[in-house]
Amino acid sequence: MPAPNFAPMSVRVVIGLSGGVDSAVAAYLLQQQGYDVVGIFMRNWHDESVTINNECPWIDDSNDAMLVAEHLGIPFHVLDMSAEYKVRIVNYMFREYEAGRTPNPDVLCNREVKFDLFLEAAVNLKADFIATGHYCQRQVVENASGETVHRLIAGVDRNKDQSYFLCQLNQFQLSKALFPIGHLTKPQVRDLAKEIGLPNAAKKDSQGLCFIGKVKLPIFLQQQLKPRKGDIIEIKKDEDIFVQQNWTGSFDSAELKRICAPHRFSKDMGKMVGEHSGAHYFTIGQRKGLGVGGHAEPLFIVETDTQENLVFVAEGEGHAALNRYGLFVPISDVHWVREDLRMKPDENHLYRGRIRYRQPLTECTLAMKEEGLYIVFNEPQKGIARGQFVAWYDGEELLGSGVIS
Repeated sequence: MPAPNFAPMSVRVVIGLSGGVDSAVAAYLLQQQGYDVVGIFMRNWHDESVTINNECPWIDDSNDAMLVAEHLGIPFHVLDMSAEYKVRIVNYMFREYEAGRTPNPDVLCNREVKFDLFLEAAVNLKADFIATGHYCQRQVVENASGETVHRLIAGVDRNKDQSYFLCQLNQFQLSKALFPIGHLTKPQVRDLAKEIGLPNAAKKDSQGLCFIGKVKLPIFLQQQLKPRKGDIIEIKKDEDIFVQQNWTGSFDSAELKRICAPHRFSKDMGKMVGEHSGAHYFTIGQRKGLGVGGHAEPLFIVETDTQENLVFVAEGEGHAALNRYGLFVPISDVHWVREDLRMKPDENHLYRGRIRYRQPLTECTLAMKEEGLYIVFNEPQKGIARGQFVAWYDGEELLGSGVIS
């Protein structure tokens, strides 16, 4: 395990204490490195109408964060950002699902809350840096032009690497960020938490929404998006209804549009096999919650139509309706963490990419055009959905990301 750099006590770091073990160990490591550490718990949501089993997860998490701060002997504050969180994250989620898109609130939460609102609050506390318990790393280097750049590097623990969730950060945000546990694995973090006697050493990882806790997504969506019965249509297993998938390797715009176009379905392309409670509750690639039986292989959602309130499904994860080689990101939605490596129109580059957290990185070709970025993978990608974030890497470094159209 590489030894961290040490800093003078005059360098202040404000760390987001979530109540979990990762941020707690991160705070301890910062303290050991000589930083002046301040802990803040972000209260981002407290609508009791969406809590489960009369639980109040944010209260439990806040108490755990406070106990960690007391154990470490660092100042502790609670910051209420619920109004801003509702506007920037919650409303975005509802709009996206209502439109039949698949948002990623964790990616947006990092860009809009942790590394924007929280960063601003930390600066008001005279902080030099902010820190989180993310499993990723930051490197400061000089590029070929002699400019100082901040590299976003995958975490050492490949099972927990969270660089994807930070794919929308910019150079300024990275320049103010520290990731103290990025060089550790999760078991090492757990062991260290026990060794130093942290009160939350055995606490399980949160499985809920970003900063909402134990609330499950379907229940959360039902608070605003009301049920609306509609048909479930199973797509025929007929390859002729799909556009030819094979990419010829040409960078002609027409060829790229062909390979990167999403599948489109209509009722006459299949048969009704069930009924759903609202197309806006489902997303492409989903296999649970349909309630349709009688198939040898699981049914996967391959498309949703929130206008006609239809959900299209196909049997088996190898079905052509579920898999695509290419995707498109409009120019307005292309984001570069490494601005100095931004591609110009008609440039092409071979990188590795993923469309979801923990998905193995796959080689892909990026082709930049005036209208946006076309990405063609070497292997078919299951469940590409509009609204998802695609991120691309050079080795272990995350270079950029975009919102899939």
